[in-house]
Amino acid sequence: MSVKMDGGREVQLDSVKHPHLDHGYAVTSHSSQGQTADRVLINVDTELGAKDLLNNRMAYVAVSRGAYDAQLFTDNREKLGAALGHDVSHTSAHAPEVKQDQAAKVSEQAVAPKQEPGGGAKGSR
Repeated sequence: MSVKMDGGREVQLDSVKHPHLDHGYAVTSHSSQGQTADRVLINVDTELGAKDLLNNRMAYVAVSRGAYDAQLFTDNREKLGAALGHDVSHTSAHAPEVKQDQAAKVSEQAVAPKQEPGGGAKGSR
C-alpha cells in the first residue's frame, strides 16, 4: 500500500505486516445524512471555533450512521455533554397556538368517545 502525505512524501506500507490498516473516507455529519456505514468514527472538538455546529442533531446524525459500531473521540470529555446537548430546534412560524381551554377540550374528546344516537359509542363494535 502506498500512502501519499499532504506534504507530498510517499510512504510504503506492507499490508501483510499491517493487516489492521484499511482505507476510509472522511465526511461531515451533514453530508452523511441518509448514508450508512458499518462503522463510524466521530471526532468532536469541543474547542471548535464554530460551536453552533456541535449540537444534539449533529450528534444524532453522526452516531446513527453506524450500522454496527460508532466510536466518539473528543478533546474534552467534561465539555462533551454540554457541547452535544445543545438544542437547535426552532418552532415553526406556522405552528398554531393552542390555548389552555382548547387543549382541555381536545383532551376530553380523546378520552370520552362520542355517543351515537341509540346509546352506542361511535367506533365501537
